[in-house]
Amino acid sequence: MSKSTYVALLRGINIGAHKRIKMEALQRSLRELGFEDVKTYIQSGNVVLKALTAHTTRIANKIEKKLLNDFGFAVSVIVRTPAELHQVIQNNLFLKEAGMDSSKLHVTFLSGTPEKIVLKSLERIAAGPDRVRWNDKEIYLHCPNGYGETKLSNSALEKALSVQATTRNWKTVSKLYEMTLK
Repeated sequence: MSKSTYVALLRGINIGAHKRIKMEALQRSLRELGFEDVKTYIQSGNVVLKALTAHTTRIANKIEKKLLNDFGFAVSVIVRTPAELHQVIQNNLFLKEAGMDSSKLHVTFLSGTPEKIVLKSLERIAAGPDRVRWNDKEIYLHCPNGYGETKLSNSALEKALSVQATTRNWKTVSKLYEMTLK
């Protein structure tokens, strides 16, 4: 059987002193699960891998269980296909605005699709110059003062939407998609 490429996004590792995982150890753990061509990008839980065609939720659950077993702490994992990542890139309406600084753009990946009525509540959370747009299982953020200053953190979004969330800057999203093409 042929294997397909997936992108696994791990939430909250290697930030501060907690949930530390060396990328070599992460790659080894994922290879032990039978994944192939496991590659990481930077130190914050971005993985491109090949797996037998399976549902992305099953892949995420399998990785979460392995990480808990191998490293002793829970890590939320969200998995996307290259086609889904391509759609994320195509659907970013902020990029269509003249003079947009892509270094101020972020994408929050959600574990599921929230109800539209709940998504509309995000505009009330956004404060100051931050702006938000959404599309299915992704939230696009424009944070002119930086992501560290936004009220639209993963925790705030998870609480408001009742789903798991993990955020990546635009450069990382673009690089991960590029890695799926190789």
